[in-house]
Amino acid sequence: MTEPEMTCHELVELVTEYLEGVMAPAERARLEVHLAGCRPCRHYLDQMQKTIDVVGAIPEETVTPEARENLLSVFRAWKRG
Repeated sequence: MTEPEMTCHELVELVTEYLEGVMAPAERARLEVHLAGCRPCRHYLDQMQKTIDVVGAIPEETVTPEARENLLSVFRAWKRG
């Protein structure tokens, strides 16, 4: 039995695993098939990669404790949402 096609919503939920290279091979294949046919998801993936690149270049010691807490709060709310 073949896996059903991945939806855009599923891709958004799995993009971090994909970018970190920890996704199971079968799931990775499903995601890549979806990307091949979905321009909006390719754009989303590109935005996420650029965001990771930019944020990863910020030295941690330059982020104020208040800014760090604000970012973590937004991230936690997003994960619950």
